[in-house]
Amino acid sequence: MCGRYALVKTREVAERFGVQQSNFEVDARYNVAPGQNLPIVTRHSPKQLEEMRWGLVPFWAKDTKIGYQMINARSEGIEDKPAFRRPLRQQRCIVPANGFYEWEKVGKIKVPHYFKLLNDQLFGFAGLYDIYTDAEGNKLKSYTIITTEANEMVAPIHNRMPVILSPKNEEIWLNPDLHDPAELLPLLKPYPVELMESYIVSTLVNKPQNDSPQLLERVA
Repeated sequence: MCGRYALVKTREVAERFGVQQSNFEVDARYNVAPGQNLPIVTRHSPKQLEEMRWGLVPFWAKDTKIGYQMINARSEGIEDKPAFRRPLRQQRCIVPANGFYEWEKVGKIKVPHYFKLLNDQLFGFAGLYDIYTDAEGNKLKSYTIITTEANEMVAPIHNRMPVILSPKNEEIWLNPDLHDPAELLPLLKPYPVELMESYIVSTLVNKPQNDSPQLLERVA
């Protein structure tokens, strides 16, 4: 799964993803946690940055708390799951990030590892979003991050990893004319291990309230 990530190169988001909004302010986040609001890239000709809550709440949900159970969507069988079937075909998005965290069990201790691309490149997770409307007519936009089997780097720590899209596949993923899962599912694969790196970070990341550059520092 992917339960925490970082988005720190915020000034590069608009240019990196071809977003034309120039007044969308994005704060650096070193410890993004479920339930928080983050910028998401959607395709509305041109691409847009929209603030959404992490943890997908389906339009048909009876309670928004279901979002905490849907921070991730497994790629396997995603095309048939009630919560993800329609978003896969019509409401795909990209989740900008600089890296993500996973925890290794060492005895009774959980050691956090930070995974990122070489040269600290900004990248995008494959995501889905939905729009929930409550009884008063208030709308909630929320998203989930799709996961796949782990590559050789992540596997020793966790058996799942978030789907990181290549720039080429980002364009395919956001193409509003594509609705056939057969054309989309091949994009949901592990990212090449030779293009990534990882290292151990401080257990400060274990608490969502901690959110500072210190969290990304290497721990010997």
